[in-house]
Amino acid sequence: MIDTGAKLGKNVSIGPYCCIGGDVELRDGVRLFSHAVVTGKTKIGLNTHIYPFASIGHPPQDQKYKGEPSTLEIGSNNIIREHVTMNPGTKGGGMFTRVGNNCLFMMSSHVAHDCQVGNHVIFANNATIGGHVTVGDFAVLGGLSAVHQFVRIGCHAMVGGMSGVEQDVIPYGSVLGNRARLAGLNIVGLRRRGFSKSEIAILRKAYRLLFAEEGSMVERISDVTEMYKENQAVMDILEFIRTNSNRAICQPRNENST
Repeated sequence: MIDTGAKLGKNVSIGPYCCIGGDVELRDGVRLFSHAVVTGKTKIGLNTHIYPFASIGHPPQDQKYKGEPSTLEIGSNNIIREHVTMNPGTKGGGMFTRVGNNCLFMMSSHVAHDCQVGNHVIFANNATIGGHVTVGDFAVLGGLSAVHQFVRIGCHAMVGGMSGVEQDVIPYGSVLGNRARLAGLNIVGLRRRGFSKSEIAILRKAYRLLFAEEGSMVERISDVTEMYKENQAVMDILEFIRTNSNRAICQPRNENST
């Protein structure tokens, strides 16, 4: 069932029992397999595929939402598997939710209102992010993980399966646990994405200095900045830590973690 107000690009494929709302825009090559629902002020980019029983663009699960015409924007070349849910924004969060390009959302994963998800991100089965969460490029959220509202997940970070994340995760970091703690760097992910041994070694050294026992965090940030000011990856971490946030930075359970 396709509302007459919906905008459909070229070579769009809509399977049986799908429902498309009047304010929806599907760009070229979008494919809905069957039983999927796309509604609200939702835009979906080129060649994104949506699998059965996904619910895209329905009102936010936020009691403060009063029907304001907020939006959901999903980029190109995404895979959105069965039972995935994605909600538009709210007045309290800028009025929009945005998902980047080339992402994989496995079965029953959830993107809440006002979230900003980068490119090449992976949500494993049942991974869930609360409202106002930011997820950087190439981040991976393991199965059954849950991210507290307003948390930031840095680029290339890894959230272990079944982890509950209440604090910001630094770029290139790896966290895990019932109430997740920083477990080191996402070495496996860095290797898979072509980081050289020397680049990873520099990141290791900077990480150890940043989370060492000696001195205050402010002092350690100053030292690492001076030592690695020419290294972009290290600067990504430092900029992330310096940025104002509603949440604290997730740190190691003990300061000797590497």
